[in-house]
Amino acid sequence: MNGNPSATPRALRTVISIVGCRNAGKSSLINALAGQDVAIVSDRPGTTTDAVAKPYELLPLGPVTFFDTAGLDDTGELGALRVKAAKKVLYRSDVAVIAVSENGLGQFEKEIIVEVQRLKIPFVVAFNKSDIKAPTEADIEFCRDTGIPFAEVSARTKKGIDELKNLIIDAVPEDIKREPLLAGDLFNPGDVVLLVVPIDLSAPKGRLILPQVQVLREVLDRGAKAVAVKESELTEMLAELKRKPALVITDSQVVTKVADEVPEDVPMTTFSILFARNKGDIAEMYRGAEMIDRLRDGDRVLIAEACSHHVLSDDIGKVKIPNWLRKYTDKELTFEFCQGSDFPEDLEKYALVIHCGACMLNRREMVHRIKECAGRGVPITNYGLAISKTQGVLERAIRPLGLSL
Repeated sequence: MNGNPSATPRALRTVISIVGCRNAGKSSLINALAGQDVAIVSDRPGTTTDAVAKPYELLPLGPVTFFDTAGLDDTGELGALRVKAAKKVLYRSDVAVIAVSENGLGQFEKEIIVEVQRLKIPFVVAFNKSDIKAPTEADIEFCRDTGIPFAEVSARTKKGIDELKNLIIDAVPEDIKREPLLAGDLFNPGDVVLLVVPIDLSAPKGRLILPQVQVLREVLDRGAKAVAVKESELTEMLAELKRKPALVITDSQVVTKVADEVPEDVPMTTFSILFARNKGDIAEMYRGAEMIDRLRDGDRVLIAEACSHHVLSDDIGKVKIPNWLRKYTDKELTFEFCQGSDFPEDLEKYALVIHCGACMLNRREMVHRIKECAGRGVPITNYGLAISKTQGVLERAIRPLGLSL
């Protein structure tokens, strides 16, 4: 495991948020969990405004990010903004730690528990400041009767911190501990997997983009042979290989060229489609791609990206995808855009959401976005599925995944 957890990409870390009321000792708690002063500690309620993130190696689980959040009982106009920001962190959390002060479980803490249960986020209760006052028998009975894991802790004396860490590890869902495969079930050890990697202006200088790196590492980890070429070298490489590749994985932007050059009997898909499966509900996103055929004049389409970057003249999200959709549908469409952690609350106004591959989001955050769209009756798909649809190769690109409606 990498000794420097901050070197692990954000999307590959388990997200653990510390939530609760103001002055519940959340900042002291995250400092105790991380073993260092990360968050500002004060007796004054409402000291924490923006969420504070701390990368940490929580063994044996691995890289995590602890988030210290503003009190969910904050008041006033500024307080409402802090609460909104805290809830954004909560929505993408894999595990929540509900910090309870020496005042015990009040009505507000129980409302937080109900909200976390509604979101289906695993959680534990930390009775903090137990050096000042131990939790009441009634509070302990409440947790036991409702099956809520809890620990009596003191951020000041470090009492119960190791127990709390173990409870957090136990609460992490198995599918998070066992990260879903990207392509590892689509080939066997010893197979050749051919990766088509265009080098264009959007690629980071001197580096491959994260989806390409993750797939490459998975191929090598599972004992297969990875061969990477630019799209201009594909035909030559196919001719040079002594046996057909077990799988071809391409960047979505050249999927048409690759589909034309790769024999029909060779399975082919895209990095982005693999991420649609890895990060969330690919069946739902496949259905979302089919919505492209039903777009009408005047429809609004949201293009959502998980990372912020400088927009280039041929930007995939802001330029290429809108152009491909207009050409494919022959409709007058309106495109709107969001980036980073921003995701609109008024989703109902969109006929379709097209999301990036979400390599910078953890799986829970992407699943939450998919569920938000489904709950509002808004179809959602991702870049790879949408591009393959507009290029007429969607059915071939999803064939290796055994997906059907």
